[in-house]
Amino acid sequence: MSTEAGQDQSELVSQPTSIQSLYSMYREDKLFVNRRYQRKLVWTLEEKQRLIESIMKRYPIPAILIAERKLGDGYEIIDGLQRLHAIVSFIENGFATLDGTFFDIQHFPTAKVYADQGLFSVADTNQWLSPKEVGAVLDYTLALSVMRSATDDEVNDVFGRINTYGHRLSDQERRQAGVENEFSQMVRLIACSVRGDVSADILPLKAMPSISIDLPMAKHGYQVKADEVVWVEQGVLRSTDLRDSMDEQCIADIAACIVGGQLIERSKDALDEIYDFTTFESERINTALEVYGAGKFAEEFKFCLDQVLSVCNADGHAKLRSIIFTKAATNAFPAVFAIILIAFHELIVKDRMIISDQLAVKKALTGLYNRIDTSRGATSPTERRKNIDTVKGLITSGFVKADVGKMIYGNHATVDIESVIRRSEIELSDYELKQGMLSLSSDRKADESLLEKVLKTLCAIANNGPQRTGKVLIGVTDKDADAKRIKQLDGIEAKKVGKRYVVGVAREAKVLSISVEDYYAKWKDAVKHSKLSAPLRDSVLSHIDYNSFFGLGVIVFTVPPQKELSYYGDDVYWRNGDSTEIATSAKQIATLAQRF
Repeated sequence: MSTEAGQDQSELVSQPTSIQSLYSMYREDKLFVNRRYQRKLVWTLEEKQRLIESIMKRYPIPAILIAERKLGDGYEIIDGLQRLHAIVSFIENGFATLDGTFFDIQHFPTAKVYADQGLFSVADTNQWLSPKEVGAVLDYTLALSVMRSATDDEVNDVFGRINTYGHRLSDQERRQAGVENEFSQMVRLIACSVRGDVSADILPLKAMPSISIDLPMAKHGYQVKADEVVWVEQGVLRSTDLRDSMDEQCIADIAACIVGGQLIERSKDALDEIYDFTTFESERINTALEVYGAGKFAEEFKFCLDQVLSVCNADGHAKLRSIIFTKAATNAFPAVFAIILIAFHELIVKDRMIISDQLAVKKALTGLYNRIDTSRGATSPTERRKNIDTVKGLITSGFVKADVGKMIYGNHATVDIESVIRRSEIELSDYELKQGMLSLSSDRKADESLLEKVLKTLCAIANNGPQRTGKVLIGVTDKDADAKRIKQLDGIEAKKVGKRYVVGVAREAKVLSISVEDYYAKWKDAVKHSKLSAPLRDSVLSHIDYNSFFGLGVIVFTVPPQKELSYYGDDVYWRNGDSTEIATSAKQIATLAQRF
């Protein structure tokens, strides 16, 4: 949507639409979600069922508000995301009615075609809606309102006004609603990285389940499992806290303290002021962030989080909660986590130190909850400073001076790796996964054809266009059979992330009897001496990095945006979905060249 000056004022048009038509819009990717201002899928099963019950009883439901996209290829959902997803999910047998009956796609040919293509699974049941009931659902007319010629600012403003009045919004969701500045954007993106639901800012409605959070008891079939997210896995937050964006609130608090150069009070009012653009505090923090750099802070936050996790994994894995509390506890502890993270950040970034003895730091943090002030009065900047200094005093002996800049900036943190893996499930053409360079046969020889495939794929991803960035991950597979074979051959238990398996490359270095550094050099040399176009080859070489990823080891090739068509030798390659293909005609090459 354009924001050019002189744009005609937006208009609101009523467009009553049947559910049958809406489903076609959904499957044809005419409905988009803008993650810069939209919430996650958060409705409970009962809320979805109550909506379907209202539809079947012909009761009115609230109007749905959408905005025309500037490209003319569909609509952005402004209000009604949860309702729209509930409706299409019901049609695709995602859940049953309150009395246990499912939508029968046998009486809706459009949906049956998609089911026959394997795009969704039909329920294994004998409890179906009658043909008459199916017809009643499909014929139900939704009150659809369409904003035409709306600017981004107008959409943000409308979204903020609507959602500020929503009684189900948490404090942090209310703060973020309709707020679009560098601070709110940075907090959102860091939160997405840590949760593992990073995606493009705008994506089709049907992609939302792949980046939404499934609570342990909900089982909506969403891809991100709450109990696998760092916040919940380490006990910092409860799974329901994720639904209420408490992770973003925690990040916002930490970010304001670090970026702003002074600790803020840990309170609702303090964060409210930062998100209210009319206040001095909001101006102070956003001005400070301009100087500090949002990208710089994001890398520092994720690196420090990685260091905390490495301490938890020292001498056998332990949850941060079990380290902090001397007695078994189920309490969430975001306030204490903020103290720890800020203490790590000051030692690592400000004092330029790195952990030299993880086990010593782990022992120093053991029972921390009883060694700092956790009373209600410990929320002031003064008391928070005392707690941070206490933590630093306890753990400093496990740190040594180091050139931390090379470690922090420009490399992928563990949470980045998980985000890339999840993103690869949605944006197929920009991502590729390979288990390694060795064959999975018993002789374990280097697979030269696989190395060449990776190089050709780098070329193909580069040809996606001048605004596109892509990645190839080595040490990850989407094949269940590969994960099982690697366990059989190398005794490695893969770490599952979404639908992918991280098998790592450290195992291959061991098979080859070389260090991980020498193994990494083999991949780097393969690119250095390859037939890739010089600009692409050089940019890829400067964007390769290695992440230990829980001891498994993952290599990441990043393909930065290119300014011209890339070649592998004399050939041009391109991405067709998740496959790499050679351009076989002059016309096809010319079409690819036009992208640049």
